[in-house]
Amino acid sequence: MNVSDPTRATTIPELIRATAHAYGDQPVVRLDPVELSYDALERESARRARGLLATGVGKGTRVGLWFGNGTEWAIWWAAISRTGAVCVPLSTFLQPAELARVVRHADLHGLIGTRSFLDRDFADHLGLAFPTLGSATGPVLALPEAPFLRFVALEDGSAEPWCTTHGAIVAAGADPVWADVLAAAEAEVHPDDEAIVICTSGQSAEPKGVVHVHGAVLEKVHYLRDMYQFECGVTCQILLPFFWVGGLTMGLLPTMEAGGVAVCTDRSTWGSGQVVGAAIEQENPYAGMRMEPALGMTETFGIYSWGEEWRVPGHPLCAPIDALAPGFEMRVVDETGNPVVDGERGEILLRGPTVTRRILKVARSEVFDPDGFYRTGDQAQRDGARFHFTGRISDMIKTAGANVSPAEVERELLALDEVAVAHVVAIDDVERDQIVGAAIVLVPGATLTPAEIRARLRDRLSSYKVPRKIAFLDSVDDVPMTPSTKVRRVELAAMIDAAAEPAEPAE
Repeated sequence: MNVSDPTRATTIPELIRATAHAYGDQPVVRLDPVELSYDALERESARRARGLLATGVGKGTRVGLWFGNGTEWAIWWAAISRTGAVCVPLSTFLQPAELARVVRHADLHGLIGTRSFLDRDFADHLGLAFPTLGSATGPVLALPEAPFLRFVALEDGSAEPWCTTHGAIVAAGADPVWADVLAAAEAEVHPDDEAIVICTSGQSAEPKGVVHVHGAVLEKVHYLRDMYQFECGVTCQILLPFFWVGGLTMGLLPTMEAGGVAVCTDRSTWGSGQVVGAAIEQENPYAGMRMEPALGMTETFGIYSWGEEWRVPGHPLCAPIDALAPGFEMRVVDETGNPVVDGERGEILLRGPTVTRRILKVARSEVFDPDGFYRTGDQAQRDGARFHFTGRISDMIKTAGANVSPAEVERELLALDEVAVAHVVAIDDVERDQIVGAAIVLVPGATLTPAEIRARLRDRLSSYKVPRKIAFLDSVDDVPMTPSTKVRRVELAAMIDAAAEPAEPAE
């Protein structure tokens, strides 16, 4: 369908073409001194999309995108999406071990990225992540560690034999026939096709791949653009990374639809203080915009509920859930699946137009109830006709807006030769909501300091996953346990908080 109005787009290819038609040479993304216009985004993403099609990328193919915020991220995201392939944004915080897990879990066919970012050499990270990569003699890959990965494309000038380049992809689609192929491919991209997989931390040590389709992405973008009251020419300072939902829904996509410019910085950040919709009252980073109390998650592609006031006595964690985004339904149920009564707490279940289609490699019955409601793992308390968010039912740690799986951190701690036992829990924190805490029992005779542990983990984990408070216990018998041998996490968190040295400053 030939859509010229961005507000009527139902797929990402339609959005790219419609914004170029509507806004032309106006800037869409700026990372000083580089600026990208809407026309250039459409034109350059088409060149790269033709090359991707020529190299075998197409409907349903998963392609990783490994850049910081900026023009290159936007162009390659648009190019991948226009082919009908699925974009899998990769965090620039990933350490090699994490990168290997994400690439394998997401079944990536290709990975396109920058060669280096800030002080990190991504080519070196790839070599550490995939031990057999160094023996590859050509750009077509066959790696047991990543069985579906066929190519890695870094910037022109990359000399590794296992690496192709951005220019080589573009050159592959130079024959005029690929323009016709791209037009035909875009016509086959349907609103119900998978568009993006956002990788975050799951309950296990494996990544969690949250799948969203084109129609859901565009529906949320249309809604948020109206809610933010963005007008043509708006300037939006982008503080959150594009590889997480916050950077897309609080910045890039609604700004694009409105014909504004997304102004990026070299260093993105994360945190509840960097969003338009916020769980708690805080400083507003966006001049001329109004903060609203809200609740959202990756699985709903951003905000799904709103509160009429910031705080209610006795409920400090979040604004009450007073209104839901259009089309959303919510249930709060007890362990038997029955609705909670007044004063009781239960799990929040959600059903709506922008709820994730599925979670990669997890059975649907594990994440949805029989009526199609998504099991959020969040808890709420009934208070008459309203509900209050009261925290996570699961052990997941939420630190400044980022999810951390205790199991993943525990695995890396136990990989240290000196560590015999490790338990990771959330510790409440005024600035970051929660921080990562660890209780450790060392191997008899071993010595290790918190600073040494953090230094070694920084080569294995993203910085926000590294424990900021570490306490050493004399033996496993000191770990508070229930009669069924489960860790008493609240009690253990209090022990760590009392015994650990002061937390390191936030990075």
